[in-house]
Amino acid sequence: MSSDNETPSSESAADLAFDPGRDRGILTPSDREFLLGRKTDYTEHSKKQKRNRIRRRVRNAILDFTILFDHLDERDRETVFDPENEKREAYTRGITDTLAFFHLGTMGYSTPFKDMLARGVSKGEQELADSEYRMVNVEFNVDPVGRIDVDEVVEKLDEGRFDELTDEELRAFVRLLAESEAFSSAPVREELKGRMDEFVRRTAEATAHREGRIEDLTD
Repeated sequence: MSSDNETPSSESAADLAFDPGRDRGILTPSDREFLLGRKTDYTEHSKKQKRNRIRRRVRNAILDFTILFDHLDERDRETVFDPENEKREAYTRGITDTLAFFHLGTMGYSTPFKDMLARGVSKGEQELADSEYRMVNVEFNVDPVGRIDVDEVVEKLDEGRFDELTDEELRAFVRLLAESEAFSSAPVREELKGRMDEFVRRTAEATAHREGRIEDLTD
């Protein structure tokens, strides 16, 4: 976590979230300057008042989502989540950070985060179906990535046993590879780009073959 006087390392001039001229949201421009440590001429008393005001706005913003979900026009909601291409990455990060914020904020809350997430997804599905009889099973688990057997993962890769790789192994292996001094992204990127067309072709062939088999079986 960053301190009051520390600017996040991911901040850049191109990042929409940190644009000082951005319109007001939950936070006012002054709130952003305060939290990012860009404005430091606060007394201890004024800092306390500032944080109190921010907390109140966040609480009221959470309550506002009940109104937004029930009463915002579908067209308006779709427009909100259809940002311009150059802004999409910033909005995706914002949505991700929103979930992270709620996940951390509801630790020890009366209702577990996973239960609220499941209820939220279920409500969304019912809204889409326009029926309370739309019932879905929502699974959410937080499983820490433990130690992986690097030799075993490399062996699976060498032998093309990709279906045997677990998500845990893939995430850990890619992380270790990216942090390795022996890894160079430039040549890997170029090689993968060169092979992507062949990968897409084979994937399309597999999909077409599958659809043909299903058609034969259902005739």
